[in-house]
Amino acid sequence: MIGRVLAGVCALLLVVALAGCGTGRSEGGGTLTVLAAASLTDVYEDLADDFEAEHAVEVDLALGSSTDLAEQAADGAPGDVLATADEASMQIAEHAGVTGEVVTFATNVLVVVTPPGNPAGIESLDDLADATWVRCADVVPCGRVALDVLEANGITAEPASLEEDVRATLDKVSSGEADAGLVYATDAVAAGDGVETIEIPGADEHLTSYVAAPLEGAQDPDLAQAWVDLLTSQPGQRVLADAGFGLP
Repeated sequence: MIGRVLAGVCALLLVVALAGCGTGRSEGGGTLTVLAAASLTDVYEDLADDFEAEHAVEVDLALGSSTDLAEQAADGAPGDVLATADEASMQIAEHAGVTGEVVTFATNVLVVVTPPGNPAGIESLDDLADATWVRCADVVPCGRVALDVLEANGITAEPASLEEDVRATLDKVSSGEADAGLVYATDAVAAGDGVETIEIPGADEHLTSYVAAPLEGAQDPDLAQAWVDLLTSQPGQRVLADAGFGLP
């Protein structure tokens, strides 16, 4: 795709990294920098392709923990749009006064994933007690919803590790480093044959809502708003649904 994905260090050290990764206006066109939750990686790459073609701009995706990105935006890190995997993370940026109007554009639900073949024989959350399993850290959206789901099901088993975001959790499972992990349904869809998925009864009572907003420091406010509008448009909602996201 034309847009470049800024991940890893670039997402976690955004204040420095964006300055060195091509942020800002490019000669002969524009650049839209979108700070987005890691669980939006694949669907945002797809949306970026169409957006770039329609607006003749380049979309740079800075992907990572919603909490980290919201804190960086609140601290004045450069960016045009912020999209988080829950409302609590977005409120960090809202309270700092750096966002425009916030819109809800999708929902997601937690599932259990295992490596192909499910070697540990995980069938439900109860089986986590005898397994090496992982989930997101408490301070990030996928960790917060995991805590809710585990508590609702009376699960007290401790994870082997707490990961920085949902993609790190997924990687631990798909690589075989963990018997199971708690991730969003959309991440399981994106992983394809790389994992097996086990639905969690009642998980839909603990949905996480994805929200987005243009940032006050956007270099082109109209362009930033156009990205947010795309998320709630019929074409945008269709792409999100195809990726496994629920409607807002």
